Amino acid sequence: MAATQVSLPLPALPEGWAAEKDFKAIGHLSSATQRNIEPVGPYFLAHARRFGIVKKRHKRTFSEDERIQAQENVKKVEDDDAGEVSEPEDPLMLQRDAKDWKGQDHYAVLGITRYRWRATEDQIKRAHRKKVLKHHPDKKAAAGATEDDSFFKCIQKATEVLSDPVKRRQFDSVDEAADVEPPSKKETQKGNFYKLWGKVFESEARFSKVKPVPKLGDENSSKQHVEEFYNFWYNFDSWRTFEYLDEDVPDDNENRDQKRHMERKNNNARKKRKTEDTQRLRKLVDDALSLDERIKKFKQQEHAQKNKKRLEKDAELKRAEEEKKKAKEEEARRQAEKDAAAKVEKAEGKKAKEAAKNAAKKNKRVVRGAVKDGNYFAEGVASAGQIDASLNDVDTLLTKIDADELAVLTGKLNGKKDAGEIKNVFAEEVKRLVETGAVKEGELKSFP
Repeated sequence: MAATQVSLPLPALPEGWAAEKDFKAIGHLSSATQRNIEPVGPYFLAHARRFGIVKKRHKRTFSEDERIQAQENVKKVEDDDAGEVSEPEDPLMLQRDAKDWKGQDHYAVLGITRYRWRATEDQIKRAHRKKVLKHHPDKKAAAGATEDDSFFKCIQKATEVLSDPVKRRQFDSVDEAADVEPPSKKETQKGNFYKLWGKVFESEARFSKVKPVPKLGDENSSKQHVEEFYNFWYNFDSWRTFEYLDEDVPDDNENRDQKRHMERKNNNARKKRKTEDTQRLRKLVDDALSLDERIKKFKQQEHAQKNKKRLEKDAELKRAEEEKKKAKEEEARRQAEKDAAAKVEKAEGKKAKEAAKNAAKKNKRVVRGAVKDGNYFAEGVASAGQIDASLNDVDTLLTKIDADELAVLTGKLNGKKDAGEIKNVFAEEVKRLVETGAVKEGELKSFP
């Protein structure tokens, strides 16, 4: 590119110079000084690459320069992400069959196993970008390698699953690599209970619908905190599902029975896995509870508190022993009086019951006698059937009324010998019993 000529105006004269001619005299300045200016910076480089001038500077063509620039950009991206989303790649993983995408570890494919379910959306995007720049089939072809794009498809599938909140939750539900195995009893007894089991509960907490999830705490945790912690886990509400492990349902409209069969099979498998997972978690919490030294400490404190209360109670009993001894005779006397009064009351009650019983018998005899005086409610001479029916009905009537009602009825019948009056008394009583629902209409047929 040719140099551009520009005219620069003369600067102001410094103090001590006589005039502009003094500059000219010594050859420093002219009336219009000429300067050569060349373009520099990114704009010049872009212009140079655009028109192929780079060849004059770097001895390469436009396409060569573009390829080199792309490689430098890839290296820059890899260097920028190296500290956060960079992990060694397993050679066996690079040979995975893209069709077996359900069996792949999506986090391992993207190189973010250190984060797993904690990985942010931004980390997943940057990990995907880095893997694509490294394993793109075009890049492999340009480098002279095979054009196999199987692992590239694995990358795309991993990004598809982890970028979709629903699919990612399904995968995280069965991501065994994120699980922390509970320590054995022997390992726990060596110490570090809170460190070892804290990791286990932190791993399980990712499935909780309720947030925040209480922490395990340490040896200084209060009894209330520990009780709330274990109550939370014994009532754990998990969102964990197992759709990810479903067998593929055939997309064949002609074979609907097979499709329904597979759907039922998958639903049953999910329920079974959910039940097994609930049982597993319950056992895990039981094991942690049995090994938690704080529980033993709280029990010891409770035992000591109970012993303290017991000793205080014994002392109080001892102090009150003399007072109780003095009051013993008085209490015995009062009890004797109470027993005597109760005995008298019982005897009187017995007498009253006996009298009431006798009165009831007498009243019943009066009622039965009134039926006889009323000629068994028959016109003329009563037949054997009328007599039997009337006596049965009067017995039924007697079972429908209590002692007080019987006494009232007896009072109405006392002294009455006229059959008509007796019939009226019984008719009124039957009517009353029907109205109160004690007997049904027509139940006492022989009565008037």
